[in-house]
Amino acid sequence: MEDHRAGTKGEPTMPTIDPDAYDWLEITGDPDGPYPVHHDIAVLGWDRDAGTIDLLIRFDDRGGHCQAHRHISATSVLVLAGEQHIEELRPDGSRVHKVRAAGVHHLTAGDPYPHLERGGPDGAVVFFSHHSPDGRLYEIVDEAGAVRATVTIDSLIAMWEGR
Repeated sequence: MEDHRAGTKGEPTMPTIDPDAYDWLEITGDPDGPYPVHHDIAVLGWDRDAGTIDLLIRFDDRGGHCQAHRHISATSVLVLAGEQHIEELRPDGSRVHKVRAAGVHHLTAGDPYPHLERGGPDGAVVFFSHHSPDGRLYEIVDEAGAVRATVTIDSLIAMWEGR
């Protein structure tokens, strides 16, 4: 049987992404906060009626994080470049560190624990596809795990359109 997959010796190749091909919105946080908040977001598209929004997040190689959060909707994640580092924040104060390399896909119906995300030594570009029948995507939490804000499809669209 003939192998029609791309790549050498029948192994698929990972497509490359050109980050400069996208418009990015820089997200920063309080410089005196407990961790550095810094990443870029590119909203690719949405369908409010279907409850979906797709976006890219770009993390630098200097440890910039997203805000601590918990996904509360179905989310499909694909690491396109670099490494995605996740620190799960457990109720007992411990942290569980996970690394997803380029090409790794993860699907969650919602997270049991809040977490921090950042890029690895070379940063990261990560694709997120959110699916939410009520429009709620994730909860921003403080250091104690208390919910500070809920991010929705509408709030992400408003932030993107207001840039």
